[in-house]
Amino acid sequence: MKSKTKAKERKIKTRGRTFVGTVISAKSAKTVTVEWSRVKKIAKYERLAKARTRVKAHNPPEINAKETDVVMIKECRPLSKTKKFIVVKVLGTDRDYLLEKAEEEIEQEKMKGKTTDKKEKMNAQLEKNTGVKKEAEKGEKTQSTKQRNQKKSVKKAKLKGEN
Repeated sequence: MKSKTKAKERKIKTRGRTFVGTVISAKSAKTVTVEWSRVKKIAKYERLAKARTRVKAHNPPEINAKETDVVMIKECRPLSKTKKFIVVKVLGTDRDYLLEKAEEEIEQEKMKGKTTDKKEKMNAQLEKNTGVKKEAEKGEKTQSTKQRNQKKSVKKAKLKGEN
């Protein structure tokens, strides 16, 4: 007869596909929702469209992934009606993961003989992946936005003066 502790300690075997995504919800017990973006081809219109994939994954207590963590998930046997993946490891938080990726690219370019400004490259990588400029964080407006708002107010003043 097997004891209950041994049954709980059994590892879940993984197989099949592996994905890297961001944890967007970790509210359920031992379950996380992982999301990643992909580009999908629409044959009828001969165009590409952005799409996102969201899956539920088992979050083992040893790993304990939290929201905004970038995780690697692997396919496994169905654990419930919706869970068919398991979190294998945490790669870092969303922003940290992007910064590390940018640093690796910089090191690879240096090995090839190309020289670039490290901070400039990391900011460009962040802007490319997140769509947010580093200067424009937490409600700060970029210079171009301020200029647009000033132009709008000037146009409104001219229209009021004409009437």
